[in-house]
Amino acid sequence: MKTILTTTLAVLAILSAIFFFNPATASAEHLTKHKQPFTEDVFRQAQADGKLILIDVFAPWCPTCRKQHAVLNDYLAANPQSELLVLEVDFDNQKEWVTYFKAPRQSTLVLYRGEEQLWLTVAQTKEKDVFAAIAEHDKKAD
Repeated sequence: MKTILTTTLAVLAILSAIFFFNPATASAEHLTKHKQPFTEDVFRQAQADGKLILIDVFAPWCPTCRKQHAVLNDYLAANPQSELLVLEVDFDNQKEWVTYFKAPRQSTLVLYRGEEQLWLTVAQTKEKDVFAAIAEHDKKAD
């Protein structure tokens, strides 16, 4: 009986650690400050204001998307004054916008300054490449 209880507690401890210390959510602190769900109104207003906008075509089941979020979080941690606005397009539920942005699949990133498209990439998770593409246009990057 004591062995079963000890084993059960060990399994619960491991599951709790996995659940509560999930690197995908733990590493989103900086990204969360710059990210919001995509709406046409927010996108059009940001364009009109000449903001630097990153369209993130995301699916919660996509491991590449989670890796991209970690990279974006690292960029924003390294550039706390960044002007980047990240608008998350739901790949599964916003198909009209997936088509509008010509996203061939989830894990597509599209960078805009106002109405000008500056960069589009699919499944890019290399920190160096993502950092360079955004920093080139981010007036407040360090």
